[in-house]
Amino acid sequence: MIHPLDPIFDEQSVVLILGTFPSVKSREANFYYANPQNRFWHVLSAIVKEELPKTDDEKRRMLLKHKIALWDVVSSCDILGSSDSSIQNVVPNDIPGLLKESSITRIYANGMKAMELYRKHCQEETGIPIHVLPSTSPANASIPLSRLIERWEDALKIEKGKSGIHVD
Repeated sequence: MIHPLDPIFDEQSVVLILGTFPSVKSREANFYYANPQNRFWHVLSAIVKEELPKTDDEKRRMLLKHKIALWDVVSSCDILGSSDSSIQNVVPNDIPGLLKESSITRIYANGMKAMELYRKHCQEETGIPIHVLPSTSPANASIPLSRLIERWEDALKIEKGKSGIHVD
């Protein structure tokens, strides 16, 4: 499978959130975290104190307004459905290239698998460590939404002090 989505970022992005590879639903919708059971957009909108975005354009605007870039570690791989645990034969995305076109200083993984893949395929070249956050995936439904929001918000508050992210 080849990654069908471009990264969302601009030159003012200071934080990069990395997933692994788009789910089947995201590939079909041609946008990140399109599975309605994935809690990514709920978590992010709660952190930045905005209404839950409904359209792809609203989601993109919210990310860029708050200097957040979004992409995945994997450019191409063998994968069964949406299962991160089945990912094999990884070719990473050009994360070092993305970093050169932005102001990104902090990288977060949306889940353990994204962290593992970044460390294995990208970290040596970028020189930026990755910080893992609990996955927003439906496969991680045992963590309540309130706890996900708390963990993600704590991380971005640390970043706010360092980078000026617009988190109220």
